[in-house]
Amino acid sequence: MTKKRVALFPGSFDPVTMGHINTIQKASKLFDEVVVGVFTNTTKRNLFTAIERKQFIEDEVHSLANVSVRVCDNDLTIRIANELGADYLVRGIRNQLDYEYEKSIAVLNKHLSSNIETIFLLSDEQYNHISSSMVKEIAKFKGDVSDFVPKTVNEGLQLKFK
Repeated sequence: MTKKRVALFPGSFDPVTMGHINTIQKASKLFDEVVVGVFTNTTKRNLFTAIERKQFIEDEVHSLANVSVRVCDNDLTIRIANELGADYLVRGIRNQLDYEYEKSIAVLNKHLSSNIETIFLLSDEQYNHISSSMVKEIAKFKGDVSDFVPKTVNEGLQLKFK
């Protein structure tokens, strides 16, 4: 019997963007099981709680039977991947800067756990310019981010920046 291909897609998703959703959809076609891990970026102040971020993602991926979402606060990504039995980490790549940054993390993760492979998925062109930080900045100044984030996230941003 073939071993199930399990992937972890880690991120802070603060907030989740259409680029993230695009990556999740692509990963769901490549792996038997995809776990979206909602982590806290300790170098940034979160706008939404981990539970809110988890809910935003679940609202968008509920139709993908092989995708689940889990809050993974206060732990190393690689440790969570091993707990889940994941052999793959999924990372979305928008541009060369993303690639260089993610490559350095992939090398460190490989050192920490040699059984884990990092898989880079290129974002579709229409999502190359979207980042959570930019979305928050635009929303903060009452700009329209409806093309960049799911509807529930857009509504959440409007409430946060009333």
